[in-house]
Amino acid sequence: MTAISSSATLDSTSRGEDLPTYDAREMVGKNGVQACLVLDGTTYFLRITRAGKLILTK
Repeated sequence: MTAISSSATLDSTSRGEDLPTYDAREMVGKNGVQACLVLDGTTYFLRITRAGKLILTK
């Protein structure tokens, strides 16, 4: 997975931050709906709704 170019970082440069930015649709892959994210051994699910919103759940 690659970070999006700096032009899509939601104005992070104006805050003096250089944050990595990822395309959620690329993260969900072929199924186009859900991805698993792991933080310190805990799995979270990132889901794109039909309305195009993001939901993050445990």
